[in-house]
Amino acid sequence: MQSRLFGRILHRFASLAAALVLAPAGCAEPVDPPGAPPPGKIASVPRNAVASSKRVEVSVPKTSARFRELTRSAGVDFTYRNGEEAQHFAILESLGGGAGLFDYDADGDLDLFLPGGGSYGPRHEIVGANPALYRNDGDWRFTDVTESADANLATYYSHGAAAADFDNDGFVDLLVTGYGGLVFLQNSGDGTFQETAENIGLNDRLWSSSAAWGDIDRDGDLDLYVAHYVDWSFEKHPFCKGPRPDDRDVCPPRRFEGLPDCLYENQGDGTFRNVATRAGLRSDGKGLGVVMADVDLDGDLDAYVTNDTVPNFLYQNDGSGRFKEIGMSSGTGLNDNGTPDGSMGVDLADFDGDGLPDLWVVNFERESCALYRNEGNCVFQHVSQSSGVTALGGLFVGWGTCFFDFDRDGDQDLFISNGHVVRYPTNAPLRQTPLVIENDSGRRFVNVSAAAGDFFATPHMGRGAAVGDLDDDGDLDLVVVHTNEPVSLVSNESPNENDWISLRLVGTQSSREPIGAIVRLSTASRTVVQQIKGGGSYASTSDRRAFFGLGRAAEVQRVEIEWPSGRRQTLTALPTGRQLTIVEP
Repeated sequence: MQSRLFGRILHRFASLAAALVLAPAGCAEPVDPPGAPPPGKIASVPRNAVASSKRVEVSVPKTSARFRELTRSAGVDFTYRNGEEAQHFAILESLGGGAGLFDYDADGDLDLFLPGGGSYGPRHEIVGANPALYRNDGDWRFTDVTESADANLATYYSHGAAAADFDNDGFVDLLVTGYGGLVFLQNSGDGTFQETAENIGLNDRLWSSSAAWGDIDRDGDLDLYVAHYVDWSFEKHPFCKGPRPDDRDVCPPRRFEGLPDCLYENQGDGTFRNVATRAGLRSDGKGLGVVMADVDLDGDLDAYVTNDTVPNFLYQNDGSGRFKEIGMSSGTGLNDNGTPDGSMGVDLADFDGDGLPDLWVVNFERESCALYRNEGNCVFQHVSQSSGVTALGGLFVGWGTCFFDFDRDGDQDLFISNGHVVRYPTNAPLRQTPLVIENDSGRRFVNVSAAAGDFFATPHMGRGAAVGDLDDDGDLDLVVVHTNEPVSLVSNESPNENDWISLRLVGTQSSREPIGAIVRLSTASRTVVQQIKGGGSYASTSDRRAFFGLGRAAEVQRVEIEWPSGRRQTLTALPTGRQLTIVEP
């Protein structure tokens, strides 16, 4: 134990020292991760190129992973638009959109909301594009109810969908992030929404990307973290050269200043107040992803924010809703070379089964995805190399990402949606294949995409992604958003005989959606820990039911729940192979 602690201290000292010496300036090239192809060995890719199935020789791994896209047969026909046809080459076009999975009509299954993006007017006006709301009718059938639900608002150029029951009335509400302002669709409970952002104090006008809900002050009401990107406008729109003299391309984020994030405190009367300064938020981020969870397991919600080309932030809550930013000291601010990454999507789960929540971040090309293993006491170790993550190589630009136990064996696997941000990339393809990565008993991750089905062999301009059991059949499916390409609904059809259980938690003393609740499930062979999270992935909302793959376990012996209110609940001998609703006592 002492040697392990000493090793962690040495690693942290080395990372901090490297940050001072190696921190890049301007548009410096990213540092190659271990195992990444050297620059001279990566073939130049022409404009509008797509990923070639011949570029890498791979052997098909042994896996049960099988997925099938069912978008058209499900009745979903929607494309996120970024307006690039206007040829402005604006960084606004690079972010793309996410997806919101939530039960808007309280009928027990997951419905789907998709932000629309936007375009430009003839005088450089920035115009929003219409979103879509699809009602889940069961058996992989969805109906477009955008108009009848009064959800057809294109007020701003939109990116993200952050859903939660902010007023504890039993009906899930929806925040839409984007450029120019926020849209808040308050659920009326009759199948329709009302837009109330200005009326309830959500008056943010900065460029927002992702958002996360969570009760930071433990008063029973959900608060809201809104991540902001960079200070771009047509008045701050420099010319950036492409790879050839006549080419213009999208400028990198290093050409722009970052924007301060917002933290909205729920006042309990249906209104919000921005408390970012009082809470101790920094003002120098370039936020793209955010997840809220009890990272240090002390009973309150912390926040982790992924930033583009500047260090990531880990905000540790003191219990009252005030934060201390500990990204650098915790080891989660930088990569293992001591430099910031171009970080996008994020998620949190206990990947190695030690009971501690670990952090996962997907990054820019020629930067490894970052797996930060939680060592306890807010100390994290960057373990991408030892866990096999760097074997993915450096040809991906990651966006939406989710931990999910696709094979129900009890450990957390991973999904990543990929796609480039510039028009004329030279190191990696423009369109990129998504990835499914199998967790080998918490020891290593293995890329099994080659065996997972046609969707994983097809390159896309991937952006946001959400995970959830869309058909309530006991496995986790995917919704993946692409830029200027149709959204994909992907059914998990992985054959296995492993058992499962899904728990829907309903708070009473805690917020009705008890974000931050910790669930410990024990079988005869092991104990598995999950949290109900706010935010995560990129610009998306995933299924908040706690899904447990049980392997071949015969029974669930014990479930212990730590509610955000501090209450503890123990349940025994729960039936498997079904979804259960657990109400806070």
